[in-house]
Amino acid sequence: MKILSTVFEQSFLEIIRNTHLMLLPLFQVLWEFIKSWWWVFAPFILFAPFRFFWLQWRNDVWCTKNVKMILLEIKPPKEVLTPIKGMEVVFSGLWHLYDPPNPREKWLDGKMQLPLGLEMVSIGGESHFFIRCPEGNRDLVESNLYSQYPDLEITEVQDYTKFVPQDMPNKDWEMWGCDYELLKDDVYPIKTYSKFFEEKPEIAKEEKRIDPMSSLLEGMAKFKPGEQLWIQIIAVPMSTYVEDDYAKRGQIEVDKLVKRPKPKPSKPIIQEAIEVMVTGEPSKEEEKKEEIIPPEMKLTPGEREVVSAIEQKVGKYAFKCSIRFIHLGKRDVYFGGKKTIPMGFFDQFSTSNLNGLKPWLKTITKKYTFWLWFLDKRRVYMRKRNMFRNYVNRFGPFFPKDAGKRVFVLNIEELASLYHFPGRMVTAAPSISRVEAKKGEAPPGLPTE
Repeated sequence: MKILSTVFEQSFLEIIRNTHLMLLPLFQVLWEFIKSWWWVFAPFILFAPFRFFWLQWRNDVWCTKNVKMILLEIKPPKEVLTPIKGMEVVFSGLWHLYDPPNPREKWLDGKMQLPLGLEMVSIGGESHFFIRCPEGNRDLVESNLYSQYPDLEITEVQDYTKFVPQDMPNKDWEMWGCDYELLKDDVYPIKTYSKFFEEKPEIAKEEKRIDPMSSLLEGMAKFKPGEQLWIQIIAVPMSTYVEDDYAKRGQIEVDKLVKRPKPKPSKPIIQEAIEVMVTGEPSKEEEKKEEIIPPEMKLTPGEREVVSAIEQKVGKYAFKCSIRFIHLGKRDVYFGGKKTIPMGFFDQFSTSNLNGLKPWLKTITKKYTFWLWFLDKRRVYMRKRNMFRNYVNRFGPFFPKDAGKRVFVLNIEELASLYHFPGRMVTAAPSISRVEAKKGEAPPGLPTE
């Protein structure tokens, strides 16, 4: 056995040696080719990263020189009688912040489409509504809000994210967070406010509506001093035909659902002329009998509802959005189970036949692996650091990388469902920061001196 083992080992080493000698000339030729012609391929390999870093640099320069972002706190009055439809009108007006750069402005000046930050925050059990916008657009934001909610109080405040340690998490503070993604393609809408109650003329009073915000605000009131919950929606106005032709994608999806046949291309005139010259008459293709019942009439009620919902979504103004939340607090009062409060809020907008929101697993601040278990603690820490940085700076998921489809399209009705001011039914929540006194206009003819 020892002799056989020795023979086998020598044979194996001989095979490796022969293979090495055979491949050595090939490697030498390949190396000489790379050494002589690397400069031809370098521009193609380096173009994408160069373009990315160039655009990031120009954007930073332009934003530093021309843009100052401010944070506005919105305090609703004690009684909000305006229905949620009013917030949809507000977002319709805010869509006109849309100001896309042309190619020269984008690549040379660094101009970019600026986002809106829609934020709902609980600090020690007290709830706040914020909108982050460019300082130059403050008048547009305020005028649209006052047009639907005249009793609001809007004030510029300091950024609440600066009042906690910036090295989160640390030995004194703990946090948990995640970004959100859609269950299906973004041409399918999420459940909106109109589905939470039945609109009838005889019961069109504000008291009859079910506000999806109520569960979130009631949960926010349960946070103790030293605990905070931050919810952030980054919304960038977009055009249906420039940034993302999602209206066309929606029409394609509708055609698939109704099984609408594609129109047959007509024959070229030259082909028809040749057929007439050869046979004396155009060739007759087998004509399929047209069905009396169109495909749309064969849909079930559920399928018809899906088609109608897609068509309604793509017919309204839209924003490119990303959604995230962070639950943080001092370690002596932090209770991780409270992260289910915002999760339950977002679950309300999910339906089995349309669309919904779910946590994006790649950004959840926990990680458990089988093989690299000894690195889990470090990886979780880095995820929390990145999540906190992205929230404070209002960056998209995985910044500076492209988040792809995780930055999705929501129209103004969907945004109004996710972010609006609570009405009379939610006044039981004592945690909401509201206007204490109603303001009125000065009487005419009042002396000013």
